[in-house]
Amino acid sequence: MSILGCNNKDSAANGEKITADTVTNAETATFAGGCFWCMEAPFEKMDGVLDVVSGYTGGQMENPTYEQVSSGKSGHLEAIQIIYDPAKISYETLLDIFWRQIDPTDAGGSFVDRGPQYRSAIFYHNEEQKQTAEKSKAEIGASGRYANPIATEIIAYDKFYPAEDYHQDYYKKNPIRYKYYRHGSGRDQFLEKIWEKVPENKRSGKNNDYSRPADDVLKERLTPMQYAVARKDKTEPAFKNEYWDNKQEGIYVDIVSGEPLFSSADKFKSGTGWPSFTRPISENAVIEKADNSLFMKRTEVRSRKADSHLGHVFDDGPPPTGLRYCMNSAAMRFIPKEDLEKEGYGEFLRLFE
Repeated sequence: MSILGCNNKDSAANGEKITADTVTNAETATFAGGCFWCMEAPFEKMDGVLDVVSGYTGGQMENPTYEQVSSGKSGHLEAIQIIYDPAKISYETLLDIFWRQIDPTDAGGSFVDRGPQYRSAIFYHNEEQKQTAEKSKAEIGASGRYANPIATEIIAYDKFYPAEDYHQDYYKKNPIRYKYYRHGSGRDQFLEKIWEKVPENKRSGKNNDYSRPADDVLKERLTPMQYAVARKDKTEPAFKNEYWDNKQEGIYVDIVSGEPLFSSADKFKSGTGWPSFTRPISENAVIEKADNSLFMKRTEVRSRKADSHLGHVFDDGPPPTGLRYCMNSAAMRFIPKEDLEKEGYGEFLRLFE
């Protein structure tokens, strides 16, 4: 991700590969959280993150291969190295994202991936990072989320070896396979359970204790089309819906709960007649489910809190994800950029800076 927020994995503005040395005032963070495929995406989507590279660190073997690391004999961990702009995103924020991707109590691996190469660790690059990481770890341990002690190690950084090219940006190159791998690993299920226990950042003035109104209440509150789509899983007409050609900057929220779903920054013209996006507004914004209706296999998309039917996701979209989230306008409400602050969604203004 470039300093302007666009994906730019291979080169900086001058054509060089992005490193902490090629971007003024950039800094480096190195985290291990199990399979590096699952660690790249959450960080790459953050404004201020310039680049995320999958690789190996923590061992003594020079230039290890994936096979050598996978054997567990190299001493290295699968890890990611993050180049970031501290003026836009802090090390504390990166740590917060890190904790939300792992099981920090598991010293024997990460979810279905077992072995020392999959254990979690924070590799600090200087004394300030060390102190910040130790404080953050102590806060996680005292949060009450986990029954067992925090096993994540805090280790002095030494060397980092980038992984083979086919491992870089795996979630973009193989989106469908990545989705099923991540779900099959149990990572998402575990994280949802842990982080739903305590309310997270305020979103539209609500927290995770949200309870959807009864259907008879919603039937009175929503238009017939909104109710048919959100609660009865219907599909609105193509080209005859509110947002299919909307070009304004802003975000789209669930028509029932108000939970943030998609950003105009990820909207594209698909030619289908429905609003289409390359990805949700955040990693866990929506839920995807197998849909075998209409004599075909599809992947349905539903909102997380209100369980509203939103649409379907297909693997024929444009870069950077290759996905097309084909949504129903009737299931969403659009909030223009200039209204985000007053409606309680000010945290998303960063998407349009």
